[in-house]
Amino acid sequence: MFDGFVDGRIDVGEVELRVRYAGDGPPVLLIHGHPRTGATWHRVAPRLVARGFTVVCPDMRGYGRSGKAPVRADHSQQSKRTVARDLVRLMETLGHPTFAVVGHDRGCYVALRMALDHPDVVRRLVVMDGVPISEALDRCDARFAAAWWHWFFFAQPDRPEQAIMADPDAWYPGRPEVMGTGNHAEFRDAVRDPATVRAMLEDYRAGLGVDREHEEADRRAGRTVSCPTLFLWSTRDDMVDLYGDPLSIWRRWADDVRGAPIESGHHVAEENPEALAAALLDFLR
Repeated sequence: MFDGFVDGRIDVGEVELRVRYAGDGPPVLLIHGHPRTGATWHRVAPRLVARGFTVVCPDMRGYGRSGKAPVRADHSQQSKRTVARDLVRLMETLGHPTFAVVGHDRGCYVALRMALDHPDVVRRLVVMDGVPISEALDRCDARFAAAWWHWFFFAQPDRPEQAIMADPDAWYPGRPEVMGTGNHAEFRDAVRDPATVRAMLEDYRAGLGVDREHEEADRRAGRTVSCPTLFLWSTRDDMVDLYGDPLSIWRRWADDVRGAPIESGHHVAEENPEALAAALLDFLR
């Protein structure tokens, strides 16, 4: 897994990030979702490197083997603004003042925040299997609450940690034959670590509070993403069921946006890496 990649740790200020990177060409930052680590990209990243890109795959702060910041009352230590700032500093440290960014699931919220807060840094944006948090909450109905109940449970204090740590494998099942053995081993280590579980839940607590507030402030100010943007959604996920045409939501947030479905379940980087890499290469080159 990740043959030829550097595997190291980089200090970005409040925390150190575990990161893998390789390649010699235009830089691309790949941001994982919940409850994965940067290893989720192990079948996609080498394909991009082989086609001439520099690829950077970190574990976000709080996730995997990256550092965990002290919890703040407003959960802003895990806000998408804070995580995005970490990753901009990471890329600067690696010598990439501008780059393309790809975010999946919770990582797509970080990628969006990065493009809004650092428009001179992000040259292309890819968001996958999500719409902005504020848009999802604005449309929240009984169907959303039934499907995405974990958003609201994870936001409660303490009890989610107690429930998850009682049986992490039940909460976070994963199959090594689908994920890959190395990726599955990292994932399993992460979801069995109480500090990582707490930080991953803090991601959701920030989502319902400060992250939503930041997005609503963007909308009031009329801020949008100025760089070319691609939205990809998995055909066996629930984007269409929940939102009809999810691309129409992204058109409110990005000046130049296109989109396409990919035949896959939710974890597309693991389930259909060939199609995902092809879509990314077509957009990024």
